[in-house]
Amino acid sequence: MPAHTLDRTPSLTPLLARGALLSPLKRSALNRPRADADLPGTRLVLPGVRVDLARLAAYERVCGFPVGDDSLPITYPHVLGFPLAMLLMTDRAFPLPLLGLVHTSVEITRHRLLTTNGAYELSAYVEELAPHRRGTEASVRTEARKGGELVWESRSTYLARHRRELPAGTATGAPGPAGSAEERDALPLVASWRLGGDVGRRYASASGDRNPIHVHPLTARLFGFRRAIAHGMWTAARCLAAHGTPQSALVRAEFRAPVLLPGTVEYGADGWGNFELRGAGGRVHVRGEVRGAPLGVG
Repeated sequence: MPAHTLDRTPSLTPLLARGALLSPLKRSALNRPRADADLPGTRLVLPGVRVDLARLAAYERVCGFPVGDDSLPITYPHVLGFPLAMLLMTDRAFPLPLLGLVHTSVEITRHRLLTTNGAYELSAYVEELAPHRRGTEASVRTEARKGGELVWESRSTYLARHRRELPAGTATGAPGPAGSAEERDALPLVASWRLGGDVGRRYASASGDRNPIHVHPLTARLFGFRRAIAHGMWTAARCLAAHGTPQSALVRAEFRAPVLLPGTVEYGADGWGNFELRGAGGRVHVRGEVRGAPLGVG
């Protein structure tokens, strides 16, 4: 896959605007999302990325990580690489509309601890499209390297909902952690968290992801939500801050249902690395797992 090297971090606000403008065209009958559509065939590369310590501290506070550690939270490279992913997903060659695109899962592998004072090369590319029972799902890969060594990587899936007929035997999206989230018994309760209405705005300020469904109830209602909803990556980060992760770790999280703000959620975990976030009536919002990953991979 050819690489395109950027000389600066893309600005998210113009990308959100461009994605919104292109979304109606991509949703048209002529450009209806489909699994055999062309993908952006370029891997974006951004060298020499350094961490803004003030933004990192704001991120750590809103997500519940200790402030001032010498190493980055396991989810923070996603924040650093998200502008590259957005540049890909707002490209005309990306077939799915940005508006209404739902982050359905994330898988993160940390091969080494990433220090706060390091310089990293970030890269991102669209890996594939796959048919899903509710539409089409795209997979986006993000990688972080230090001195040429792969130290962190992730795979995020994003779903564009639309009507489709699947052939018999077609998979219905990437599998999440083992078992049905609704059928399994709740994990042992660890903590109950009362979430303020400003969680989405605080995370947006720290991460740069100012999607309107997260920042204000009025803009969230335009997209069918009664109130603003928490970012999926905030829910995963908040769970992982409470759970903890080994230095070399594999993390999977499946985003099952939105978390309305303000609200109360219950965090559960067991002794085997599984965690979840549940809401009223036991509804599962997030289910995930933390496993050790072998050192030296990549």
